[in-house]
Amino acid sequence: MSGSDQAEAFLRIDKLIKDFAGQDGSVFRAVDGISLDIHQGEIFALLGPSGCGKTSLLRMLGGFDLPTSGRIMLGGQDQSQLAPYQRPINMMFQSYALFPHLSVWDNIAFGLRREGLPKDQVASRVDAMLKLVQLGKFARRKPHQLSGGQQQRVALARSLAKQPKLLLLDEPLGALDKKLREETQIELVNIIESVGVTCVMVTHDQEEAMAMASRIGVMSEGRILQVGTPREIYETPATRFVADFIGNVNLMDGTLEVDEAAHVEITCPDVRHYVGHGITGHTGMPVTVALRPEKIRISCRPPAQEDDMAPAPFNQVKGRVKDMVYFGSDTLYHLQLPSGAILKVTQSNTERHPDDTLSWDDEAYAWWLPSAHVVLTQ
Repeated sequence: MSGSDQAEAFLRIDKLIKDFAGQDGSVFRAVDGISLDIHQGEIFALLGPSGCGKTSLLRMLGGFDLPTSGRIMLGGQDQSQLAPYQRPINMMFQSYALFPHLSVWDNIAFGLRREGLPKDQVASRVDAMLKLVQLGKFARRKPHQLSGGQQQRVALARSLAKQPKLLLLDEPLGALDKKLREETQIELVNIIESVGVTCVMVTHDQEEAMAMASRIGVMSEGRILQVGTPREIYETPATRFVADFIGNVNLMDGTLEVDEAAHVEITCPDVRHYVGHGITGHTGMPVTVALRPEKIRISCRPPAQEDDMAPAPFNQVKGRVKDMVYFGSDTLYHLQLPSGAILKVTQSNTERHPDDTLSWDDEAYAWWLPSAHVVLTQ
């Protein structure tokens, strides 16, 4: 689906700007003219470093901050100047904000009672939410009697109980430890998808965004640099910032030496790259080659020429293993190149006792296919 498809946009953010005034009279622009379409039923992640504007954007969607200019259209209705309670939107905060003196059941019922729903409707809705998040047997417990993951599900149930058209998640798993966070990601996605609610989440954790979102918007300095599926963002980053922010990557600055429709050749200090496709550019221009560590092969022996490889001496380099880290499923090598630069290489540990083993200070060869690179011009 295209983000610019007018008919598909359920949430439309149109030229949104948010300025904050400093005590010295200066103006800081937290959100700088963002336009974005989000589809109904989508889980969309705003991903970026601290201070990039993602939380300011989320707070404007929820009505906690009003935009300096621009519009927020939800289902064709302008929400930009409405108070939070006037919007068909609910927000789940990182801290969960559960009432410690109320039971799980009463926490979920709180918003429904505030709306004045009849008791039988409140009971029916709360019981349905407890079943959805599989916490029925914990209904009478207080939040402090629950694990972090259970508290997170209570907060989600409370957010969904009011049947919002849009659910906002602010660092939804940030309070959980790494193992529990990974376990909860899929569980959270399944619950949201079963309800069918449109969701916008904010996170600085790239793995969380990749695991949970159908699309990701990568933000920097108040702007969205790229929008795409997790695979698109990772495999075809549009800018150096996106390539460097998402996952591990080797970034090598060089010069475009040969510019053909079917391939290009790029010279960098330690290596000559043969890229198996053309780019929009011209001979002599500076470019950056982005190469993911897992796309590189490494061995103590030089590579044998194979049909799918670039012609020698392209896409290969010799260096010395300066460092290595064993993670179990894979090993990360830091290969020091002749210039002193480090090439990061990740090798999957598919064999328990491989014949071709490397250790610190060993000489090693690294090589990669013509399809492995991304060439960045910005």
